[in-house]
Amino acid sequence: MTDLKFYYAPMSSAMRIHWTLEELGVPYEKIKLDLAAGDQKKPEYLALNPNGKIPLLVAEGEPIFESLAILLYLGERFGVDKGLFPPPNPQRAIAFKWMAWGSVTLTDAISRLVRNTSPRFPAEEQNAKAAETAKTEIHAALAILDAHLADKQYLVGSEFSIVDISIATFVPFMARLGIDTGNYPNINAWVGRCISRPALGRAMAG
Repeated sequence: MTDLKFYYAPMSSAMRIHWTLEELGVPYEKIKLDLAAGDQKKPEYLALNPNGKIPLLVAEGEPIFESLAILLYLGERFGVDKGLFPPPNPQRAIAFKWMAWGSVTLTDAISRLVRNTSPRFPAEEQNAKAAETAKTEIHAALAILDAHLADKQYLVGSEFSIVDISIATFVPFMARLGIDTGNYPNINAWVGRCISRPALGRAMAG
């Protein structure tokens, strides 16, 4: 039996891990954290993840933080056998490339937009020019993604994979930030294919 413990909060950055676990169909234990109550800052949690953030996956006793690291672990450990991650060949390198791009290039721009527009951050620390620069970079990234998907159903190969999960979860979130994705038809069609999967519905149910 697989020994996986998944620490998460609903409708958070942990969603792409939750979705992946449901797609893989492997047994795992869900441990819900109340972020408003500060569960992620309690000593017992910090002992596992000193960053005090979610998600966290404890795999056979080893805590793994950073969602990209978790996705890569799940892909290599379970995804190949399940047809959800490429084996060690050139397509594996393509998978790494897009997963790193989504978690670094795209996420960095999104994070800067949030920090400079969200009421969760002090207004005096926000910079309108920085927010506009972040928007410009997001649209540049979306143009790259849309071009890649012009003749493809999914990011790597011809089948849905964990690589798609790693990026598709960001697009609906960007819409809530005021990013208009209407000019990216390939992205919108791809996201529609991804979010229609039953495993995402199970993850969103909590």
